[in-house]
Amino acid sequence: MEEWKEYKIGNICSNVCSGGTPSSKHAEYYDGDIPWLNTKEINFNRIYNTEKSITEEGLNNSSAKWIAENSVIVAMYGATAGKAAIAKIPLTTNQACCNLRIDPTIADYRFVYYFLCYKFIELASLANGGAQQNLNAQIIKDFDIVLPSLKEQTHIANLLSSLDDKIEVNRRINDNLEQQAQALFKSWFVDFEPFKDGEFVESELGMIPKGWRVYRLSDFLPVITGKKDANVAKGGPYPFFSCSQDFGWTDNYSFEGCAILVAGNGDFNVKMYSGKFDAYQRTYVLIPYNPRFAAWLYYAVKYHLNHITSAARGSVIKFITKGNLADFMFPAPSNLEKVKIIEAFDCIRINIASIEKESRRLAELRDTLLPRLMSGELDVNNVAL
Repeated sequence: MEEWKEYKIGNICSNVCSGGTPSSKHAEYYDGDIPWLNTKEINFNRIYNTEKSITEEGLNNSSAKWIAENSVIVAMYGATAGKAAIAKIPLTTNQACCNLRIDPTIADYRFVYYFLCYKFIELASLANGGAQQNLNAQIIKDFDIVLPSLKEQTHIANLLSSLDDKIEVNRRINDNLEQQAQALFKSWFVDFEPFKDGEFVESELGMIPKGWRVYRLSDFLPVITGKKDANVAKGGPYPFFSCSQDFGWTDNYSFEGCAILVAGNGDFNVKMYSGKFDAYQRTYVLIPYNPRFAAWLYYAVKYHLNHITSAARGSVIKFITKGNLADFMFPAPSNLEKVKIIEAFDCIRINIASIEKESRRLAELRDTLLPRLMSGELDVNNVAL
C-alpha cells in the first residue's frame, strides 16, 4: 500500500473562515433569499437547505459571507462542536461555523469530510472554555490529517459517498411518502373533501360530516412517559429515542408495539416506531389499543402538533403535559372499523419503515468501513458492495 502523508488541515485549504450573525434587532436582515446555517444543523450530513435565511442587507451588515458549494463545515461551539457537514449549496453561516474550502489539487473534499467524521471524538476533545466547550479556527487548522494520493482519496470517497447517496435517495423517497400521507390526511380529516356534497352537522369543533363524531386521543391509547434517563443509553440491541428523537441504542427495552413518540419539550417533534424500544423520560409514548389505527393516529398527531403544543407551558423551556396529548380532540367517522382509508396510512408507514431499515443498514456498513478506510487498514480495492 502506498505511503500516506501527514498535513495540517489548514495546509490543504485554499480558504478557512467563519461566518457571522446579522443583528436580530433588524427584522429586515432576515427571511430573505440567502441560506444561513446555524451549527445545530451540522450533524455529519450534507446541507441542501437551511432553517433560516438572511437578506442581502443582513449579509452586508454582518460578518456573514458566502461559502462555496462543496465546502466542509465544522461546528466550533456548543453541543455540536467538532461535528462536520458538506455544503451542497452556496450558503452563509453564523460565526460558530469553521468553513473549509479544500484545495482540490491536494485533497478530495469528501475524503476530508469523512476523515473529520472518523476523528470527531479526537477533535471534539480539543474544545476548551467554561460552561460551553468551544473549538476555534486555529485548533481546526492545526489538526493533523493523513492523506493517501489524490487518486486513492477519490476511490475511498466514491465508495463511502455511494452509501450516503443511497441513504439520501431513501430520505427523499420517504419525504415524498410523508407528504402524500399528510396531504391525504388533510383531504379527508381536515378539509372533508370526499364529503363536500354531503350533510354536515354542528360539533364542539365546528361543522363535521354527518355520521362523524369528535374523539379524544385518549379514546384510542394511553399516554405514557418514557422510562429511561438519557445518560443510561450507552449502547445495546434496542433503539432508544431521546427527547430530540435522535436514534440511539440501549441494553434494555421498556416498550413493545407500534408506537407514536412525541417529544415533551424542545422542538416537540413526533416519530413512529414499531418493535421493542426504550425512550427518554421526557418523551411521551403512545401505543394504540388497536394497532390498525397507529399510522392514522400518527398523522393526526403530526398534522395537529402545532395546535397541541400551543398549550405548552414554561418560561425558559416550554413543555407539554400528558393531558395536552390525552385531551387533544379531532373529528373522525363513527364507524372507524369500516373506514378503508385508514389502511392507506398503514401501507405508507410500512413502506417508510422498510426504507428506514435499509438506510440504517447502509449507515452501519458505512460506519464500519469508515475507520478502516480512513486509517489505511483496509484497501479500498478489496471492498465490494
